[in-house]
Amino acid sequence: MSAPSLDLARPAGRVRNVPIRLPRGALVRLASPLALLVLWQLAGTTGLLPERLLAAPSTIAATALDLVQDGTLTGAIGVSLRRAVLGFLLGAAAGVGLALVAGLSRLGEHAVDPPMQMLRALPLFGLIPLFILWFGIGETPKVALVAFGVAFPLYLNTYAGIRGVDAKLAELGRVLRLGRTALIRHIVLPGALPQTLVGLRQSLGVAWLALIVAEQINADRGLGFMINDAREFLRTDVVVVGLLTYALLGLLTDAFVRLLERRALAWRHEFRA
Repeated sequence: MSAPSLDLARPAGRVRNVPIRLPRGALVRLASPLALLVLWQLAGTTGLLPERLLAAPSTIAATALDLVQDGTLTGAIGVSLRRAVLGFLLGAAAGVGLALVAGLSRLGEHAVDPPMQMLRALPLFGLIPLFILWFGIGETPKVALVAFGVAFPLYLNTYAGIRGVDAKLAELGRVLRLGRTALIRHIVLPGALPQTLVGLRQSLGVAWLALIVAEQINADRGLGFMINDAREFLRTDVVVVGLLTYALLGLLTDAFVRLLERRALAWRHEFRA
């Protein structure tokens, strides 16, 4: 008796294609922005919303594409990003360093905290004339203004995080005969880390706001210059492209910090990713 032949070319089973569906909540949340976008486009194309006041979304998209293709937008992003990164690094170093000085000793608190509380109430716009007198009209006042805005959220949150460390943990460290350096490294800094990351997210948001202010200081490059130049020629499409670029950069940096937060705080049982 011959064995039954097997048809190896035919698959044993049929794989079903499962459609990918967005959650219903996501669709509901997208409904109102899409409706506003459609109304905005209709108002622009019908003339109800003049282009000199606000360009239509299709015009803004076409302008953004043109600015990317000719290198204007990418060049402006590079200049603004360099200013923001440099100012953020300087401000973060100052904010965290001063918070450590004020948070780890009473003498440091009395020496550092009162001036910081006074300085953080100063408006950024009010500092522009003084920074121009001190640093001129080059890159230095722009970077300094970003650093000034960044320092205070990190200082306040890191200082509060250090002061908020559970005293029982510090007592446990003394029982285990940890020195001051080991106590700070293994108990104080990990305990202050969640609050410091909150300050990091806030300071990144302030960095982009401060950059918008800083690039009003006689800028000849960057997103702020592109927006100011477009304002002179009533190019609302270019202005909106610049503002949307600022917003997108802010969202990307915030997403990066949230990812960092999830990884750094994975040891917390109450943390929910």
